[in-house]
Amino acid sequence: MSIEISKVTANIGARVLGVDISKPLDEEQVTAIREALNVHKALVFDDVHLDDEGQQAFARHFGDLTTAHPTVAAVDGAPNVLPVDSERGRANHWHTDVTFVLNPPQASTLRSITIPPYGGETLISSSAAAYRDLPAPLRALADTLWAEHTNDYDYAVPDEQIDEEQAAQRAQFTSIKFRTAHPVVRVHPLTGERGLFIGGFAQRIVGLSVGESRKLLDLFQSYVTRPENILRWRWSPNQLVLFDNRITQHYAIDNYDGRPRRLHRVTVAGDVPVGIEGKESYSIEGDASHYTSVAE
Repeated sequence: MSIEISKVTANIGARVLGVDISKPLDEEQVTAIREALNVHKALVFDDVHLDDEGQQAFARHFGDLTTAHPTVAAVDGAPNVLPVDSERGRANHWHTDVTFVLNPPQASTLRSITIPPYGGETLISSSAAAYRDLPAPLRALADTLWAEHTNDYDYAVPDEQIDEEQAAQRAQFTSIKFRTAHPVVRVHPLTGERGLFIGGFAQRIVGLSVGESRKLLDLFQSYVTRPENILRWRWSPNQLVLFDNRITQHYAIDNYDGRPRRLHRVTVAGDVPVGIEGKESYSIEGDASHYTSVAE
């Protein structure tokens, strides 16, 4: 049976049929999936029967794996698997995975483990569509800008609202501090598409004050979060979503009344981002070599 790609929305997302990702893929299948990912940015695989080893084996078809996270603990016995567990915190803010390091992952896989009876959707947005939506003057401005990304970011939550467990999680997340400057407009290395490379870890525009930066970042982010640019994915059992971390953002909606929700994440090592003038991102603080190799 040949691979079948079925669009989910106009700007982002497609279902992939006709391939059993629990088995080793041949070169033709990997090429077809990669091409679909380039076009649709996020791919959904239904009725997958994978354990952690199988998820890692699938992700390896697209490159070397990162470890689970630069600072957060992995699943026991699986150093490349991050438990995305509601009991360990909730990523209900827009972000691209691990952009605070020099070479963030090129792709992320999420696999459903425990799904709440309602809610718990993942939003995935096309930052390429967001860039295309910018009016010409804003696009010209964005093309010139760089932003500092850090894991030691402003949570916008007063300290008195943080309990001991949340404080411990925050301390672990920032146990190694990273700061990296990335172009606000990143050129995709495979397609040449331009996308807004910002999100929650982007805290300051290089050369501007924090206040000035926030106004500009919020303005650009408003194009990323337009409903037309978003795939809202309601999880089912035995699903895997593969998304291109170089040209998307995502958000886990906290709308399930504290019911258990758990996904497992495996990410593929990425390249160093490049802006439209060919300049590469540069590290300001923090060494992530324990976390990821650099994709060629």
